[in-house]
Amino acid sequence: MSTVTSDAVPQPLVARTVLVDDPGDLVALLPREASLAWVRRGDGLVGWGEALRLEVHGPDRFARAQEEWKQVLAGTVVRDEVGIPGTGPVAFGSFAFADDGDGVLVVPRVVVGRRGGTSWLTTIGPAALGPAPSLEAVLGELDPVTSPGQVRYRDGQLPTGQWPAVVQQAVAAVRSGRVEKVVMARDVVAETAEPLDARWILGRLAREYPACWTFRVDRMIGATPELLVRVEKGLVTSRVLAGTIRRTGDDEADLARAAMLAHSSKDLEEHEYAVRSVAAALEPYCSSTNVPEVPFVLHLPNVMHLATDVTAVLDGSATSLDLAAALHPTAAVCGTPTEAAKELIGEIEGLDRGRYAAPVGWMGADGDGEWGIALRSAELAEHDPHRLRLFAGCGIVAASDPASELAESEAKLAPMRWAMRED
Repeated sequence: MSTVTSDAVPQPLVARTVLVDDPGDLVALLPREASLAWVRRGDGLVGWGEALRLEVHGPDRFARAQEEWKQVLAGTVVRDEVGIPGTGPVAFGSFAFADDGDGVLVVPRVVVGRRGGTSWLTTIGPAALGPAPSLEAVLGELDPVTSPGQVRYRDGQLPTGQWPAVVQQAVAAVRSGRVEKVVMARDVVAETAEPLDARWILGRLAREYPACWTFRVDRMIGATPELLVRVEKGLVTSRVLAGTIRRTGDDEADLARAAMLAHSSKDLEEHEYAVRSVAAALEPYCSSTNVPEVPFVLHLPNVMHLATDVTAVLDGSATSLDLAAALHPTAAVCGTPTEAAKELIGEIEGLDRGRYAAPVGWMGADGDGEWGIALRSAELAEHDPHRLRLFAGCGIVAASDPASELAESEAKLAPMRWAMRED
């Protein structure tokens, strides 16, 4: 089922996109409340306000969201003077990991975007077409970005000390042949002394992790290194990450560790499962799929990952959200075989993942868009501005060591912990 909660916004909506001068730091434009973001290397989209909110629930949440979006577009007047990906009406989305979970598409009232040297402003609302909007008119006076103050951490749904035993159960399941790989996740609760200003986290993540997609959609916030799928004018791209090693901070030592990762049979096995699952999921929708023979090592400030960029040509009318639904959950966040891994996760993980490790991103009126996997992320509490849940997960195969997996999960929690620190 789906519901529309939009402050009784009448149809039709009007979306107007115009060119603007370079606005500088996109994250710095955001107001404190009702902000949305999808930014990488300084480019991307930020938005605020809600012209429309589409809420969906259950196993058909992706299909229902797609259908609701099409209905919205059918009653929307579009005046796009720029005509590049991300212009015109845009919906930001976030979905639950589990089939019985929820999802949301948020259509902001204001979107500011930049791609290469082109910047634009889109306004979306019920107003009749009038003079072209200006950036100065929609920005208003911004409140200063505030620190969360002292941050305290405590165990999440599963005590940290018990998580290695869960990993050991997962290893046993792999060795028994029940699954080939399974991903085990854990959460940590953060409590802030001051009410959380999401812009504090977004700005720090965007600066420190420019190669990642820094996002905020609804209550999910983070900087994901993993692009689930991008669809742009018929070209499909998916970045697969699986296999991780922690950085030491010493360049020479890290180069040696990168070489170890690139030749690790355990990590290469884990990575192969993830790449295979993505290629298989794309096959019904695409032609000319290209899968590199060997992965490359992606260097991030805290960790290094084995990475593969899978590309393909869209064969038909599937949208970016259609492909995100087909790909979710990948072996990188669930396991192989998918259904057996999902069942095992439900039995032993002891965690409600919420929207962690699920699609987050945006789509345009033509169905093109970008969807990441909500990793290196946190979920803001719905009614408590002082609390959020941080998540991390690790792929478990037969050779996995519980102590090493716990250390890897701590490395994956590091970006969000760092983003909440006071300068």
